[in-house]
Parts: sequence; structure tokens; C-alpha cells
Amino acid sequence: MKKLPLLQRFNLPIDTPLSWSQLSHQKVRLAVATMGVCFANILMFTQLGLKALLSDGTTTLHENLSGDIILFSSFSPSLQFGLTFPRAYLIQAAAVDGVESASPLYIGIATWVNPKEIQNPLTAPTQVEGMPDSGTDIFGNQVRIIAFNPAQPVLNLPEVNQQLDRLGAANSVLFDRLGQATLGEVPLLLSQSPEVATVMGNRRANVVGLFSMGSTVFEKGNVIMSDWNYAQRDHNLNKVTIGILRVTPGVDPLTVKASLRASLPKEVDVYTREEFVQREKDYQASEPNGVILNFGAIVGFVVGIIIVYQVLYADINDHLSEYATLKAMGYSDRALLFVVLQEGIILAVLGFIPGFITSIGIYQLLTVLTRIPLAMKASVAIQVFLLTLIMCVVSGAIATSRLRSADPADVF
Repeated sequence: MKKLPLLQRFNLPIDTPLSWSQLSHQKVRLAVATMGVCFANILMFTQLGLKALLSDGTTTLHENLSGDIILFSSFSPSLQFGLTFPRAYLIQAAAVDGVESASPLYIGIATWVNPKEIQNPLTAPTQVEGMPDSGTDIFGNQVRIIAFNPAQPVLNLPEVNQQLDRLGAANSVLFDRLGQATLGEVPLLLSQSPEVATVMGNRRANVVGLFSMGSTVFEKGNVIMSDWNYAQRDHNLNKVTIGILRVTPGVDPLTVKASLRASLPKEVDVYTREEFVQREKDYQASEPNGVILNFGAIVGFVVGIIIVYQVLYADINDHLSEYATLKAMGYSDRALLFVVLQEGIILAVLGFIPGFITSIGIYQLLTVLTRIPLAMKASVAIQVFLLTLIMCVVSGAIATSRLRSADPADVF
């Protein structure tokens, strides 16, 4: 038997856009409904975008590590805590079969002085007398120091790897051009002279090059230096923040990971790079900020359901006699439910388009204000669109309770 099209099976004419006719009959109500769905979309996009800003910004360094396997302190729930483990464990890991190389990466924090605040950069002090080098004034500018041996590159950043020879000079650093504005217009100053002198951690620092990584909500910027210069600032190179291992070509990283886990102490965790990134994201999502932003997205979803429900319910109530006429003619509740659900889907699409475009603008504005890269991801857009569809379909299903209870005899 020949299969009838869907609308014919529901006993509805194919050439009659009943759902659109119902919605467009009152232009003001349609505009209000579209704005309501748009507002719910913007709220969900903003909350999920801020969540991405928290999680993605904090994993930029993780994602740019060049190793196959990562060693990290088991006592540290996140890289932002900066807990270390003995370098001896890294040497022990280098002896495991399948490990081609093992390189240490050091992470530190230091205060940073805007170069314009220094009267004479040529006479910037090597060290400020009477002040420690750790520089952890929570009210000042802070930068994250990333230090490693230039002979053992550990970052997948071509811009950095092309300037490793510049890190050999005393006090030399590479500066993150995407750092916060309070750190100073270092890129502009560097375009006017070969290097820019400032004070970092109460010691002189010479900016000799730039790279791009981006700030986070915890650090205003990043600097890269050699491990030798890092040690000159009274940091202990026997305490490693991240161990970066490269696996011998042709060897399964998971097999090497299992061997490392069996031979290393429990004070050190062993991850693949993907696991290390996901670990940080999971931690950020479990923090109060992540929970609050997830809750905000849920609120946007609920608000959207209420708005669409009110619109569809009012539309059904205003056209109850027409629906009753259709029921008296033999249309089933299922067919009329399909019409209302179509209205919900139309509202979802109409509201999503301006909400999506507006949210892209909001993301760009947040990127300019925070200097933390925030781009619209396809996964977030698809997630919000699906939530919008569910939101409008649920609203339509609830609104049809009034329609199902309508008796044609009562109406007429």
C-alpha cells in the first residue's frame, strides 16, 4: 500500500500552512514570542560562553604541550595551584621502555610592572633591594611564568620555537601579546626598539619577543623564559610542575602509560595529553563558577519554556472555536497537537537566528573586554539549538492540554 505523506496521514491538507497562519495572524504576538525565544537563547549562549571562557582559557597551555604523556602532581587538582613533584621522578620515567625523552616544565607566578611606569628602562634594576623575587601581591599585576630548557622545546607554538635562541641572554623573556592591557603596551614598545625592559618579580626582565597564548581569569598574561633564567630568580629546578614525555615512534602511548603508572610513585599522576586537558575542564566545571553558569543556562531554558507556553496557550485560547470546528469535522487530537508543535518549532527557528547572531556579537565584545579568546563553537551552537527545539516542543505539548479538553459541543 502506498505510504501517504505525514500531513495527509494526519488528515491535514499539504498546501495549508495552518501552523504559520495561526502564528502570523497576530504580528505583535509573533514578534513578542520571537523576542522571548531570542532572549532565552542569548541567556543560554552567554552562560555557556562564560563557562567556555573559564574552561577553555585555562586549558590553552595544556592543549599546546608537545608531549604524548604528561606527568603531574597527584596532590594538585588543577594547574592553577602550581604544585610540584621531584625531578627525580622525571628521570625515573625517562628510563622506562618506550620513553624517547622526558622534559621538565616549570610554572611560576610573578608581579609585573608596566614598562611605562619605569622612569628609565636602561637603568631598570637587576633586583629591587630588600624585596623577595616571588612577587605574589594579589592586588598587583601578575603574570604566569612558563620556563623550560630551550634545547628541549615543550610547546607546540611555532612562534615560540622560532625564538628559542633569544632566551639564552640573561633576564630575557617572551611576552604574551594577548595579555591584559594593565600589563602595558609591550607589543607597541617592542616594535620601536629591539627589547623592552621592565621589572618582573622585583627583578629586571627584558622582553625580546612576542607570542600569542591568551590570558585567563586567573592570570593577566604569560611570559616564557629559559630554565636557567628561572633558576637565577631563586627557583628550584629540582621541583617540576609538569613532566612532558615523548614516546618512541611506533610505540603505543597507552602501553607506555601503563608501564609508567606501574613504576612511578603514587605522588605522580600519569595522563595522555587529551586526558590532562579533560582533567582541567572537569575541575573547572565542578567549581562553583561552573555550577553557577550551568544553572544560569537551565534558568534560560525554563524562562523560554514559560514564554513560549504563554504564547501558544493564548493562541489556542483565542482560536479555540476554530480548533473545535476542526475536531467536529473529524480531526484528531493528534493532528491538532502536530499543528501546535509545528508552531513551537517555527518559533524555535525564528528566535534562534537573531539570538545566535546577537550572541556572536556578545562573544566578540567579551573577547575585547577580557582579552581571553572566546569563539562561537559549533558544539555550543548545536547544543543551544537542540535545547531551543526541546524548549518549544515541550511548551507546545503543555499548551495543548487546553485543546484536548475542549469539547466542540461546549464551544458551539
